[in-house]
Amino acid sequence: MKFVDEAEIRVDAGNGGNGCLSFRREKYVERGGPDGGDGGDGGSVFIQADASLNTLVDFRFQPRYRAQAGRPGQSRNCTGRGGEDLLVKVPLGTSVIDVNTEELIADLNNTEQVVMVARGGFHGKGNTRFKSSTNRAPRKITKGTPGEARVLQLQLRLVADVGLLGLPNAGKSTLIRTVSAARPKVADYPFTTLVPNLGVISRGMERSFVMADIPGLIEGASEGAGLGFRFLKHLSRTRLLVHLVDVLPVDGGDPVENAQKIAWELEKFSPTLARKERWLVLNKVDLIDAEEISRLKQGLRAVLDWDGDIHEISALNTSGCDELCEALMGSIEDHRQQLTEDEEYRRQQQELETAMAFEIRRSIEQSKAGRADVDSDLDEDWD
Repeated sequence: MKFVDEAEIRVDAGNGGNGCLSFRREKYVERGGPDGGDGGDGGSVFIQADASLNTLVDFRFQPRYRAQAGRPGQSRNCTGRGGEDLLVKVPLGTSVIDVNTEELIADLNNTEQVVMVARGGFHGKGNTRFKSSTNRAPRKITKGTPGEARVLQLQLRLVADVGLLGLPNAGKSTLIRTVSAARPKVADYPFTTLVPNLGVISRGMERSFVMADIPGLIEGASEGAGLGFRFLKHLSRTRLLVHLVDVLPVDGGDPVENAQKIAWELEKFSPTLARKERWLVLNKVDLIDAEEISRLKQGLRAVLDWDGDIHEISALNTSGCDELCEALMGSIEDHRQQLTEDEEYRRQQQELETAMAFEIRRSIEQSKAGRADVDSDLDEDWD
């Protein structure tokens, strides 16, 4: 199935049914009076998070969704049938944004979470509603109101506990293959990973977490270079980031400079995302000696102003992977416990999610606008 993480759709709620203008007409009943019924309410449009979905590809082929309109009222004081609501299912982790107002309508990060995105129209009133002691034969009715119509942008950000980031060929796919049952493509050339991959790491009975592997980043990723700006947003829903540093890059680059480039791209893309908890992990340490590793750690601490732990692994021969996963599991369990017990902590996390959603949307729009300007300049030069 093709992985699609952005889509734009239009939703139309149903119009309310009109009221009925009618008078009772029966044999032997004189001046029966008004008997026009009300119309039915229009159906509303709801969006629901569904854990069984993992892509927005279906919305590319069906971009419009319309709820059923309410039926008009009928004689004999019969009320029109109400329109059926429409339920649209999206993957877990989808943000719903109003394109016209840029309002974040909902962040669907809980299973079975439902939100109304377009309210159905209100029913019209029949002439029975307007009879009184002074007006026994009213000819007044009201029409149903139109339902809401909205253009929505759906942004899918994968829900995972740990997000892997790093340059191409840093060993992210190899690591997730080693510690989980996921089988992303691995090869000796850059950008073998073209779409995000998820892997479940089990650490015993009822102890597991989800790791997300996103395509490798390059310098300028936050501005649209490579595949980075399309997939950087998937790191925003993770509990923590694991920054994988290749100690012996294939292109002969400096690992310290490479790590600094990733930190800069993260900061430019979303300052809030850059402040998320990040672990530094050196990969392929079996290729260099202990003295070089020590020198590399000193350089990373100086350049990145890093005062935390620096983990060492070799994803290919599994060295250090078990210890790393156990440490990640412990941190994630602490986070889950805080979410359950600490109301203030939960509120702070929700505020961070909202702030990141707006920053990410702004960065993506700016990147797209910049690319459009470059394309137009190239067209002018060609002409």
